[in-house]
Amino acid sequence: MNEVSIWLAFGAGVVSFLSPCIFPLVPAYLAQLTGSTVADGEVQVGRRIVLSRSLGFILGFTLIFMVLGLTSTTIGSLLNNSRTQDVIQQVGGIVIILFGLQMTGIISIKALMSDKKLHRAPKKSSSFAGSVFFGVVFAAGWTPCIGLVLGGILTLAGSAETMYTGLLMLFIYSMGLGIPFLIVGLLYSKSLYKLKGLNKWLPRIQRGSGLIMIALGILLFTGYFQTLSAYFAQFNPFSI
Repeated sequence: MNEVSIWLAFGAGVVSFLSPCIFPLVPAYLAQLTGSTVADGEVQVGRRIVLSRSLGFILGFTLIFMVLGLTSTTIGSLLNNSRTQDVIQQVGGIVIILFGLQMTGIISIKALMSDKKLHRAPKKSSSFAGSVFFGVVFAAGWTPCIGLVLGGILTLAGSAETMYTGLLMLFIYSMGLGIPFLIVGLLYSKSLYKLKGLNKWLPRIQRGSGLIMIALGILLFTGYFQTLSAYFAQFNPFSI
């Protein structure tokens, strides 16, 4: 796994965290995870509890996303010959371009606009195990919400050379989503009002991310993504 793929996966996770259907709801997630309430702009619980419950939450959705990555990579490996891989990458490039066009608002495909959540929210977490379960529910219920970005990463995972590479890509994606959540929980759980000022930037971030996805899709379709990855891999002694 080269440095380009690592940063793409991590950046995709950060973009997912900053999506309009996740970032504004961070206070609600924190309250749900810790079994507490939000009052006077802060979560009514200590930071130690926020830390442990957030780690459990991250573990839960990481497990689900890695299973998705395993599935995508397994399907890709079953079609592992050079001609088929080329076709998969070209189709994947087209899909990622469509995702990017959707995120920028250039096109509007209703099938890609689904924003489904589980109709019944889980009970407030009162334990580490409960927070892990909440993370599993989050991944299962909110996948349509972050599906455009996640779909792009799963497409790249499907074209990965090894199953381990695909799993690692989804793990890094999960860290990109989880680390900002953990940082926000620890730094702003006692001053949540400071987060509101960032909401106005979310649409711009989404459009910028869409442009990046369009560029990525073009690179993947034309085969230049592999060329670019190979170029950077020669400077990275730890590439997989």
